[in-house]
Order: sequence, then C-alpha cells, then structure tokens
Amino acid sequence: MRLRAVKTIGAISRHSLKLALPLLTLGLAGCGYYDSTPDPALSARDSEYLALAPKAEINPEFGRYLVDDPTGQPPGTIVVNTKTHLLYYVLPKKKAIRYGIATGAGAYGWTGVASVGRKQEWPHWMPPADMVERWPHLQPTANAGGLPGGPENPLGARALYLFQGNKDTLYRIHGTNEPDKIGQAVSSGCIRMRNIDAIDLYNRVKLGTRVVVE
Repeated sequence: MRLRAVKTIGAISRHSLKLALPLLTLGLAGCGYYDSTPDPALSARDSEYLALAPKAEINPEFGRYLVDDPTGQPPGTIVVNTKTHLLYYVLPKKKAIRYGIATGAGAYGWTGVASVGRKQEWPHWMPPADMVERWPHLQPTANAGGLPGGPENPLGARALYLFQGNKDTLYRIHGTNEPDKIGQAVSSGCIRMRNIDAIDLYNRVKLGTRVVVE
C-alpha cells in the first residue's frame, strides 16, 4: 500500500508539472521579454547561401525578441548598446525588436549618431587599409579587389552602411560568417548580427534611418 501511494503521488506531481509548464511559459511570454518573432521570408539565394554559411548555437539572451522599448527613441530608430551587445529597432506603441550583436573590441569600438546611407544584400567586402595594416594576411584579399558576396563573406547576408551627412563613416551593421562571436566585443568597430537577424532588420529599415550607437 505504501509503495502504491508513492507511485500515485509521483503521478500526480508529474501531471501537475505538465499543467504548470505551459502556464509558466505563458507568464514569461506575457512580460514581453521572451516574446520571439518569426523569421523573415527568404529569397532563393538567401536559402542557398544560408545553408552553406557557418552556424553556431548562441546564448538565448542574444536571440531576436519583441520587447518593451527601453531606449525612449522615436519609432524607426536603431539603437545600439555596445555594453550589453544588444541592438534595438524601435517600433510604435513603446515596443522594440531586440537583437543580439557583436561589437567593436577595445579601441576599435565606435559610438555616435549616424544614418543609414546605403543598403546591400550579400555585400562585397574590401578590407579597409587600417585593417590590412593590423593584419597583413589580408593584403592578398585587398590586392584581389576584396571578396564577392556569399556565405563565407565577413559581411554576411546584409549590410547597412552608416553615414554622417554625406560622408561614409566606414562603419556597418552587417551579418557575419562568425555567428559564434555574437554577444562579444570582437570586431574592428562594425556591428555584427546573425545573418537571419541582419535580414530581418534590413527588411524593416529605410534609407535615412537614424542610428544611435552608445
């Protein structure tokens, strides 16, 4: 009888847990913090290239979520928090889409206000002169005219080119071929995103969009 009672209690406990888990999940989603958003639609080229691009598991903290807007900026603004490695695209009604990013390492970090002066799908990459100076192994790539767009390109699936007035700052918000670095300070100043997130942001952003990097 005692053994049967223990089994019954265990069954009740498991049943209660099954009922509680969905409620717990709903509670977390209800606060907005863990409200994930669907992936963007992909072109045939996107699907082909993404299947070949490097992949990595990332900390769920750096996933793509619909959240309460913490920035106070007007809708349509991009806000980059280099300390938390998070990017926000501000929506109406005090909401925002939040993305995990990789940012500039040490002295190569950049802050300021800019605007999106150019957009490019699967962009060409030319290593800047200062990068070639730091990493001479990139000289052959520069000599060859850079790298065409594709799954191994460091700019990934999309690039937003940041301008101040009519001047290109040479900083970008772009995809990456190193998704394992998301959530870290590792770049030469540009803002890296998972390729699927770069596509999602690219689809939302217009030329002239204000970008605040802080």
